[in-house]
Amino acid sequence: MHDSSAAAFDDYQMVAAVSEERLTRVKGSGESVPWLSIDEVLRVAGWSRRDVDAIATTRGWFATHDYRFSLPRELWYTFERWQGRERTHRELAVLCHRFGIADTHKLFRADRFLKENSFRPGTQIYFANHHAAHALAALFYTDWNDALVYTSDGIGDNVSYSMRSLKNNTLECHYGDDRWLTKTLKETGLASAYGYATVACGFRMLRHEGKLTGLAAYGEPKLAPEMAAQFRFNDNKGLIETDFKNWSAMRQKFLAICHGHERETIAASIQKVAEDFTVQSVRWWLHRTGARRLALAGGLFANVRLNRLLAETLPLDEVFVFPAMGDEGLSVGAALTFLHARDGTETWLRHRHRLDTVYLGQNYDGRIDDTLAAAGMRRLAGRPVETAVDLIRAGKAGAIYTGRMEFGPRALGARSIIASPHDHAINDLLNKRLDRSEFMPFAPFVLEEDASRVFEITDVNRYAAHFMTITCGVRPEWRTRIPAVVHVDGTARPQIIRDADNPLFAAILRRFRDQTGLPVLINTSFNVHEEPIVNRPEECLQALSDGRVDFVVTQQAVYVRG
Repeated sequence: MHDSSAAAFDDYQMVAAVSEERLTRVKGSGESVPWLSIDEVLRVAGWSRRDVDAIATTRGWFATHDYRFSLPRELWYTFERWQGRERTHRELAVLCHRFGIADTHKLFRADRFLKENSFRPGTQIYFANHHAAHALAALFYTDWNDALVYTSDGIGDNVSYSMRSLKNNTLECHYGDDRWLTKTLKETGLASAYGYATVACGFRMLRHEGKLTGLAAYGEPKLAPEMAAQFRFNDNKGLIETDFKNWSAMRQKFLAICHGHERETIAASIQKVAEDFTVQSVRWWLHRTGARRLALAGGLFANVRLNRLLAETLPLDEVFVFPAMGDEGLSVGAALTFLHARDGTETWLRHRHRLDTVYLGQNYDGRIDDTLAAAGMRRLAGRPVETAVDLIRAGKAGAIYTGRMEFGPRALGARSIIASPHDHAINDLLNKRLDRSEFMPFAPFVLEEDASRVFEITDVNRYAAHFMTITCGVRPEWRTRIPAVVHVDGTARPQIIRDADNPLFAAILRRFRDQTGLPVLINTSFNVHEEPIVNRPEECLQALSDGRVDFVVTQQAVYVRG
């Protein structure tokens, strides 16, 4: 497993959610039970472990203690993994498949787990299906009466895809539930192929796929026919299929296809293959279900360019991508899957609502100013909004540190770096200071009242654009005015912001707009390349001290190096 997290729910209300990497400070943390994030969300909620009534999780982790199997068996799994025959020996899903057991509780001593980790005896432990967790997280935060819910991931509970539909208050799973857990399937999906193409480009799988999405606009898809030949679309089932016998075979094949080619060519090619097959499959399922609304989750849908294509080429009224679309979102989905199993579809559907924000981490507004001041950072005179805008207009790049940390892979105005979009030179400057790739575009944020006049925002993509999960075209008259946030293909990945969601973030942008006539600012994540987004005040202080940003703006003041 990778990108683990924890979420705390008070019945249907999500009160906290945090990715483990924000606490370990190691990108992609997820090798074991995410105890740091578990305890963090409990702190945010004001609970202890003994207050927990139910624990919902996927089968993607296996505790350090092997509750069922002996040391020799554990060593055997390790040897199998080393030989490339076992993807991950600690996944309960792998054990379920290996031993033909769908009831995960038979492989897990819940009583011992609860006792050793200070939970109350009898606390319910629920194992959610991987793709159901992805799917229900995406569907729950809508108010739709009909929907297609489509997930695409590397692998989860023995499958790479799932399709569900909502119609007449009935939620039906067409493919991807626990019925496939113990079956022998050849499921090495598009997301995995994208990962191996990422490796072929010299990047890291499960972390740098987004780099290929950015690179794709610079290349020609010359390798797409050969890559596409490794898959086929089943017109009778609506499924994307392949004949690879194992992960190793797929990896070897895709590395061979990519060998000797430029990374721009590789990126453009795998992007086209992912787009063509996914659009074909989603279109098939939309036709079969009659749905006009599309909910998406799973790692493949971190691909904002693919999401745009689905929104703009398919007969849809609205699309929504769960903001934590990758495995970090499974904690939320597991809880929602448990609630669905507990209460039934009718009750579960009644509790659905749209997301306003994903500010679900710890709030350090009471500590950040003291931390910066105590370390000798200089507090500038004047009000925070006015001072920050003056610095931005002077060409400075600063960080906003306010309120509760965002959940998911995107910085959304609580831990963001902000700068003027008027000069493309800021991209080179920031990339150098943050050790980032030069070809990755920066994202803009825009006030809700300005969104449609700057970007090609419609009823279909507006909801998704609140969370930076989709790209859209930049209107031609704005492209030369805000070049720092326009990609080479004329698109951007905007975040639509409202005053009620983040007053400080919105106020800085509104003042900048009123003074310059430019209705957007750069919003890029507050982190150095290969480090998680800043969480605690100490990490914010380090970034300012190291000169990664010129200033930090908080609710109380603006700070610069002393």
